[in-house]
Amino acid sequence: MRKSQILIGALALAVIGLLSAVYIVDEREKAIRLWFGEVTAVIEEPGLYFKVPLLHEIVRYDDRILPLETDPLEVTPADERRLIVDAFARWRISDPVQFRKAVGASAIAGARPRLQRILNAELREVLGSVNSSDIVSADRAVLMTKIRDQARVRAASLGVEIIDVRIRRADLPEQNLAATFERMRAEREREAADEIARGKEAAQRVRAQADRTVVETVSRAQKEADIIRGEADARRNAIFAEAFGRDPEFFAFYRSLRAYEESLRQENSTMVISPDSEFFTYLKSTGASTAR
Repeated sequence: MRKSQILIGALALAVIGLLSAVYIVDEREKAIRLWFGEVTAVIEEPGLYFKVPLLHEIVRYDDRILPLETDPLEVTPADERRLIVDAFARWRISDPVQFRKAVGASAIAGARPRLQRILNAELREVLGSVNSSDIVSADRAVLMTKIRDQARVRAASLGVEIIDVRIRRADLPEQNLAATFERMRAEREREAADEIARGKEAAQRVRAQADRTVVETVSRAQKEADIIRGEADARRNAIFAEAFGRDPEFFAFYRSLRAYEESLRQENSTMVISPDSEFFTYLKSTGASTAR
């Protein structure tokens, strides 16, 4: 009975020793094997591995791309218009040995604050060298690439590779929004006033051209009317001259009748003429008989 218990205990210890000497590295991980704190092996391939129990320490690191969120950062571009920039990055552990030396046992939790400081420093340096319009424009991909490349160089000392950097938003500080909106409103009002002034100027030119066209058209019409009227008067005078040449007495009689008509046209016409005036030649009985 005692021998059986001893055998079972020995088998249990053997199983426990065997299990403690075996470890598995997942395909999403990288691992390093430590011997009293010194790195003796780097395991990058997934699989089943062996170690010396109690003497070897296995440290696992996530081999996937990890997120890095930063707090909103205030930057001052070259045009002195302050902006609140909210950015994020994606990174991964590229060198587990260097990563272990740089951050020690704090691992990923200790690496994030250092990466945030690196990213914030590069954001201030790169964004501070350009105008705010370049930061808020759609063509800021060049700036993000530059930030990523410079941050990647500094992060290499941590055994980390910066995969990508993106600016989520870039806004004005709250205390500057009212002044900025007021300036934008003033600029739009100035542009509107300029457009109105240009419109009035264009309307004045169109109106002046129309007035000139009217004057020229009326002048041409008046000229043509005068020519037609002159030609008609000449023709009328020619007819009168021909009629006068044929019967001078009848022409004199007709001209006198026209004079009577023009003189007596108004209702309250008053004429002071001597009775023996030639004006009454055809109003006298002798003249009337002669006319008949």
